Amino acid sequence: MDETFVTITERAKLNLQHGESHYREFKSALEGPPKDKKPRKASLVCRDIAEALVAFANADGGDLLIGVEDDRTVSGVPHKSEDIKMMLNAPSSHVYPSQLLPLAASGEVEIDGKTVLYFSVSKGTSRIYQLSDGRCVRRVDRGTEPVSIEVLQFERQEVKSREYETLFRDGAHVSDLDHAEVQFAANTFSKGEGVERYLQQMRLAEFQPGGLRLRTAALLLYATDIAKWHPRSEVRILRVRGTELLPGERYNVAQDVVVTGNVTQLVRTAWERLREFLVLGTEFDQAAKFQTRLSFPEEACRETLVNAIAHRDYSIFNPIEIYVFDDRMEIKSPGPLLSTLRLEDVRQLAGAHESRNALIARSLKEQRVMRELGEGMRRIFTTMELNEYRAPELFSNGHSFTVVLYNRPMFDENQERFLGEFSGFPLSRLQRRIVAAGVGRRPLAKDDIAAALGTKDQDTYQQEVTGLVKAGILVRTPDKGFTVTVPKGSKVPRGEGRKLSTRAQLYPEATGVWVGGIDYTESDDSLRQLFEPFGRVRDIRRGTTAYGSYAVVFMETETAAHEAVDGLFGAQLAGRELVFRPFRSKEQK
Repeated sequence: MDETFVTITERAKLNLQHGESHYREFKSALEGPPKDKKPRKASLVCRDIAEALVAFANADGGDLLIGVEDDRTVSGVPHKSEDIKMMLNAPSSHVYPSQLLPLAASGEVEIDGKTVLYFSVSKGTSRIYQLSDGRCVRRVDRGTEPVSIEVLQFERQEVKSREYETLFRDGAHVSDLDHAEVQFAANTFSKGEGVERYLQQMRLAEFQPGGLRLRTAALLLYATDIAKWHPRSEVRILRVRGTELLPGERYNVAQDVVVTGNVTQLVRTAWERLREFLVLGTEFDQAAKFQTRLSFPEEACRETLVNAIAHRDYSIFNPIEIYVFDDRMEIKSPGPLLSTLRLEDVRQLAGAHESRNALIARSLKEQRVMRELGEGMRRIFTTMELNEYRAPELFSNGHSFTVVLYNRPMFDENQERFLGEFSGFPLSRLQRRIVAAGVGRRPLAKDDIAAALGTKDQDTYQQEVTGLVKAGILVRTPDKGFTVTVPKGSKVPRGEGRKLSTRAQLYPEATGVWVGGIDYTESDDSLRQLFEPFGRVRDIRRGTTAYGSYAVVFMETETAAHEAVDGLFGAQLAGRELVFRPFRSKEQK
């Protein structure tokens, strides 16, 4: 047998190293108090196995380990042999009759001297899977949620698009891949991992009697000559003079650039070329260092591009098209939004997400090129909002999915002029939106304020409105509404308030901790877990500079912030040592 073949024991151990995620789940085979654990009923374990595997198959595929606790402790499956046999048969016995789950592997393995059951299931592409009682479930982040079959119905083109990356390609060999790129990805996933073993771990290849067979996803990600395997793995960037594309003699495209490469290359090189179109100039910042000024927030643009490359329909042989107009940028990806997603849910950032290209998305996620599924779109909207740009717009038709980013500010000229009258007050980002909504002393009802805030959350409403009322900016009216006015006799020097960072205006600066050296793909949840041992985390603000990514973490108290700075000295996140220091605003610096 080829020495590069990855056994299911090795797969199980690697899953154990990486912990639970959208693609991995651990289930205990025990029950009872900590010091008196006993084997669970085999029938209940079988039910859990079937539910987890059906959920994975209806989402993006995944691996299941039975006999492992949530904290990765190997507790084992101390059941009788006939019970274990029953559990291994659960993918058939506890699934709806006549439905065959797309199992990639299953079996009994030994870890730390204990028996563990390992199951691996691929993403279902041709049908919806149900449990034996008819229920339909799907994996969402790290949990399993019920879903109606109707929501999961596939159209023919969608089936084709979902299957495309999983197809084996005849005549493709490991030598067709960029060895350096694959090796880098393998080392990121597991240090010292070999290329062929890594490809199997990520389901990009399968070892079969005839040798290692590559799936299309492997070639899309790493092919040396991508044109041999996909004719339009491209990003086309057009700089349009004006606010609309004109035909014929009036054709107003000033630049037309096509970037070609595999997915890994496109993520890097397409962003480098796109960024050139967004540069407004280079200037000195307050630290006397050169700072490039872009027409759009950099993080939002890059996140949108990466999402387009990862989630486009590769079964459609068209390029990704990016139109850079004077007032906006349109990123158009081949293929519509998946039928399992509602455009409204995506617009409302309801956490709705699913990848058309599960193998590609997983590989980019493990390489830390992408964030957690569903996090990218939320990051795009949040970045635009924090920079006070107009909210992005999303469109989907039968052929493409488009994200529109505007370089126009959130407020119009009248609102900006009106906000200028409050420059002497330290307004938070959300308070500015309330004030702008009341331009011209327009009466504001509670619903008007909620619309300006973009949320109906009562805590947020009370916090922002109370601050404005205390400052005398919001004045109550007889009909229980409000009007906006500039308080007279304010002792706050004009222009001082806006110098404070947005979050420093919401929370005392002394409760903030500045964190440097963060990988820009790291999630807020990871940061929150670092800080929670020292107290409640009230908020996290992310940002980037020319020198990397940073965050400001606001704790509940000043004491908690000081303890976090001391206690986290030398702490690492994803293998990178972070820098922690008390947060200070520009004035204090």
